[in-house]
Amino acid sequence: MRPLVTMETSKGNVTIEVFSDKMPITSSNFLDLIDNGYYNGLHFHRVIKGFMIQGGCSISRDPSSPRCGTGGPGYTIQDEHPDDARFSNDVGTLSMANTGRPNSGGAQFFINTNHNSFLDWWDMSTPSKHPVFAKVTDGMDIIRDIENSPTGMGDKPVEPIQIISIKRC
Repeated sequence: MRPLVTMETSKGNVTIEVFSDKMPITSSNFLDLIDNGYYNGLHFHRVIKGFMIQGGCSISRDPSSPRCGTGGPGYTIQDEHPDDARFSNDVGTLSMANTGRPNSGGAQFFINTNHNSFLDWWDMSTPSKHPVFAKVTDGMDIIRDIENSPTGMGDKPVEPIQIISIKRC
């Protein structure tokens, strides 16, 4: 059985299934960060309606910082592109954010609010390669509420939206 985690946000709770059986590197990293409390108190720093919501930046603990979106855990992980795990960047899936360079993911993730197949690692239409490692199983209404939040410069929510905690179920 795949691990489930609960993400408590200032907008409500979301349950996430983590694909640890098919995406062991990315999933283990995400779960280790959860177990260490890394995500607790961070904010969603980038929200683009019809595309995705993004969190996991260590600097976003202060949502007014102009450096939000540039922080990570202090390391990067290897990209994971297994042929037997072609999970598309479909609505409600979580993907590892990266700088656009290989092996540059760490802690930032995004939740797709649209089917963004051009971000799939096997899609050759763009250089973007974002491996899907989890999906929302409950609370998509909360994700939609976050997605519809007013944003300002840099796609930052006008009213900060906090990840209060993420814990294993």
